[in-house]
Amino acid sequence: QVPLEESGGGLVQAGGSLRLSCAASGFTLDYYAIGWFRQAPGKEREGVSGISSSDGSTYYADSVKGRFTISRDNAKNTVYLQMNSLKPEDTAVYYCAAGPLTVIGGRPVFVDHGMDYWGKGTLVTVSS
Repeated sequence: QVPLEESGGGLVQAGGSLRLSCAASGFTLDYYAIGWFRQAPGKEREGVSGISSSDGSTYYADSVKGRFTISRDNAKNTVYLQMNSLKPEDTAVYYCAAGPLTVIGGRPVFVDHGMDYWGKGTLVTVSS
């Protein structure tokens, strides 16, 4: 059983929107910070957004601030990433992860082996 499963990816034109979902199985998301990360072909994985477990603080990469919104629905054991005004440079595989999120300067940072659970990813393709 995959602990986290992403959904909602797909092909969209520039300027369009998608909402990604991250659903947990076998554990409760309430107690975990959740991060969204992405990896484009030939590039390193990078932090996109995160939300804390304690007070719901949210964090965003500069490249998505004002366009993406992270939220969590603990009753559904799911975290969402609403992505608006999508750009071709947003094309990537998007992963959600649960665990001790690293935040630097208000921005989520990918740390190898830093999170406890990962999903398998969902592909987002933005055409120009």
